[in-house]
Amino acid sequence: MPINLPELPYAKNALEPYISAKTMEFHHDKHHKTYIDNTNKFLAGTPFEKETLESVIKKTANDPKQTAIFNNVAQAWNHTFFWSCMKPGGGKSPTGPIAEQIKTDFGSYEKFVEEFKNAATTQFGSGWAWLVLDGSKLRVMKTPNGENPIIHNMIPLLGLDIWEHAYYLDYQNRRPDYVTAFIDNLINWDFVNMRFKERKLEMQTTRL
Repeated sequence: MPINLPELPYAKNALEPYISAKTMEFHHDKHHKTYIDNTNKFLAGTPFEKETLESVIKKTANDPKQTAIFNNVAQAWNHTFFWSCMKPGGGKSPTGPIAEQIKTDFGSYEKFVEEFKNAATTQFGSGWAWLVLDGSKLRVMKTPNGENPIIHNMIPLLGLDIWEHAYYLDYQNRRPDYVTAFIDNLINWDFVNMRFKERKLEMQTTRL
């Protein structure tokens, strides 16, 4: 079944002034669409054609013969996930279960922010910064290019695109300012809480 480009969960100008409508137009309508189009092209007629994106990501990671498939499928998944990680009026300190877990695993929200900023700003070249559930514990990680935590058997809860196309029109080479704007004003903690609660419930059910 062909993969379709998902609609954004908000208007293209909804994240202004932190991310402009022009950036969202290029990022979603061109970059993400290209990954979707290539995913459909590369999967057609292969054994992966009817599998989920997550399954294809796991099966093609680290296989040199499947690099083109992996890169495009992973980026198609990453971007769909990324749009849900943001919302107008987002950011600031989280509440609910994720806030409690952050305090438990990082010591404080401020320590989490420090680690997340460090991961996002020190990733050399293109890549992503993530908050993940690694077993029963939260951790921050960074990945290059289209790689994501799924291939490391970790559960992504929050992701930040740090490819230049995600921020260059608005921030030029000031990646740290983009990262700060994301944390302070855009993170959709409702989505992160939902992901966290769902995965914790799955883990508890699996142990029964």
